[in-house]
Amino acid sequence: MITIKKIAELANVSPGTVDRIIHNRGQVTQDNVDKVNAIIEKYGYKRNILASNLALNKKFRFAVFLPQYENIEYWKSQITGIEKAAIEFRKFGVVLDYFFYDFNAVSFKKEIKKVLDFECDGLLFAPIFHEESVQFLKEYQKKNIPVVMIDSNIDSNTEHTYVGQDAFQSGYLAGRLISFAVKNERQILIFKITREIESTSVYKQRIDGFYSFFKDNKELTNFKFSEVTIKDSGNDLLSLEMFSGINSVFVPNSRAYIVAKFLEQNNIKGVRIIGYDLLKENIEYLNKGIIDFLINQRPEEQGYMGINHLYKITVLQETVENTHYIPLEIILKENYFPVRKPV
Repeated sequence: MITIKKIAELANVSPGTVDRIIHNRGQVTQDNVDKVNAIIEKYGYKRNILASNLALNKKFRFAVFLPQYENIEYWKSQITGIEKAAIEFRKFGVVLDYFFYDFNAVSFKKEIKKVLDFECDGLLFAPIFHEESVQFLKEYQKKNIPVVMIDSNIDSNTEHTYVGQDAFQSGYLAGRLISFAVKNERQILIFKITREIESTSVYKQRIDGFYSFFKDNKELTNFKFSEVTIKDSGNDLLSLEMFSGINSVFVPNSRAYIVAKFLEQNNIKGVRIIGYDLLKENIEYLNKGIIDFLINQRPEEQGYMGINHLYKITVLQETVENTHYIPLEIILKENYFPVRKPV
């Protein structure tokens, strides 16, 4: 790689002149500008951005705008990945500031104002509430700051990068898993255990993807579908009637363990269950053979890659892909190997 000193020799000017031209600091004749730029174009000079930032002791502040993560394994894992990236990139001047909202729209809207007022170089954002997130992103776009979204990708007509799973495709995959080795008529229950937030697009996209698999495979005529929605995560809201005649259950979020626990308590066997995420409770019922499949969203990787993308965009000034899909990972009890802690 050609250096400033070598460019200066070739152009017959001082290294200081080359530096002023590269950084557009003026006080240089047009003739020298033309000579230096011609040499740069010929030899492909690339400024050492990291070295420049370190020399200037430059800081890069990233705002992290996520749901509260206490007692929620999925979001704790996101934070673990984010913190891992923060430690790795700290030496390059990366600093994180956190903005957390409760799982309701009122808290989300309240926190929006703080994020809009905060001066930073990049934003990591989980758009849980769809309509409110679309409005927020339109307003935030005026700041002309890079935005990376994790967990859920929404169509907001704004410039942003997404890191996470393809929600529609994950639902489509769940449909395929349900269909395996089924010859007789199969009654499928889509069991929606929701909070307010799960009217969000990622939840709906999974269900749409699930149904689309069966629409695309019209030969699978022996499948019948029903849906149940409960607005709470309490086991006491489930009933035996909900599972009468049911052969398979699709839970389009991380609460498959609630269904599994009910089936175990009531000694209901032979029901295939598919859900999401490697929560401790889900793994327990996976290992018992009550949950058949879990689709892992790899939240820690999402958090890490989200900060990594902001680092590349702002610190390294690199172009990154607009969409970085995390591969869909199918977990069965036979291929789940938890890390064993030393005794």
